[in-house]
Amino acid sequence: MSDSNKKKEMWEKIQKNQIFRAIFRTGGSITTHKQRVLVTLNNVFLHLHPVRLPKHAVKVKYTWCMGGLSFFIFLVLTVTGILLMFYYRPTVEYAYGDIVDLSEQVPLGLMREIHRWSAHLMVITVWLHMFRVFMTGSYKPPREFNWAIGVILLVLTMLMSFTGYLLPWDQLAIWAITVGANMAKATPFIGSAGPGSSLLAIGDVNFVHSASDAGFAMLGGRFVGEGALLRFYVLHCIGLPFVIMLFMIVHFWRVRKDGGISGPT
Repeated sequence: MSDSNKKKEMWEKIQKNQIFRAIFRTGGSITTHKQRVLVTLNNVFLHLHPVRLPKHAVKVKYTWCMGGLSFFIFLVLTVTGILLMFYYRPTVEYAYGDIVDLSEQVPLGLMREIHRWSAHLMVITVWLHMFRVFMTGSYKPPREFNWAIGVILLVLTMLMSFTGYLLPWDQLAIWAITVGANMAKATPFIGSAGPGSSLLAIGDVNFVHSASDAGFAMLGGRFVGEGALLRFYVLHCIGLPFVIMLFMIVHFWRVRKDGGISGPT
């Protein structure tokens, strides 16, 4: 018996297996186009993808694969971030020492470097994805809603990068977040140094005793300290990832409902 016949026979046995049929819910061997369509629609994982794809949707020179790469990098960040949480303690006393130990002492300490460089790479791929979508006109009707979702995901990605910047608790991180907090104080209407702050009575000289400023809300205090570190840690590890996952689900769903990846005009 030739190798091709052996493979065909083995594949037929797999398709008749009860476990296989329970997962893919096929009525028998998959030989026709209709059966392949039913497999895709009835499977819990495959049904997220369209049954057919236009040729342009799989051409790298058109899509750049930036959307898929962004999602893949997000998964890498999720896995490495969970591993880092086993060793990192978000306190002023231990934060910097834990980061050093993650790089030099902890087994698989490479996870921290993978997490760090993946974060930089995700910012780049998301920006390139938005650029590709804009240049190909994929933001036009009927896809304008998904374009708005993409803009929100871009902002959330930048916020993820910003909140993770403080966690190493070194001088670079502390002063970078200090600059960011001072920028937040200049937010219109809700910042003590911003235009319109007098309307909410937070722009007075007694602000040092106030807790109604955007900068104060971001840091959990009047300076970068324990409250800011804990607040940024919770946002970085729980709050923002949860919101990003929700918007990703909507984003992927809309791509499917809008007819897949848009074609060249």
